[in-house]
Amino acid sequence: MAEQYYFCVKHHTVEGADGCPAIDRLGPYSSRDEAAHALEKVQQRNEEWDNDPKWGEGQ
Repeated sequence: MAEQYYFCVKHHTVEGADGCPAIDRLGPYSSRDEAAHALEKVQQRNEEWDNDPKWGEGQ
């Protein structure tokens, strides 16, 4: 299995599989760099969803 990386929202660091508990992290990501930019991706997705005209229409 390929190595996986996680972003710890408690410590704001990239961790391996043996890091903090799942409740404190985002992932898994396939690269350290991808995990390091996890919060940016979350923000981008939130903005896309907030601006989605279908959001809140019960679909």
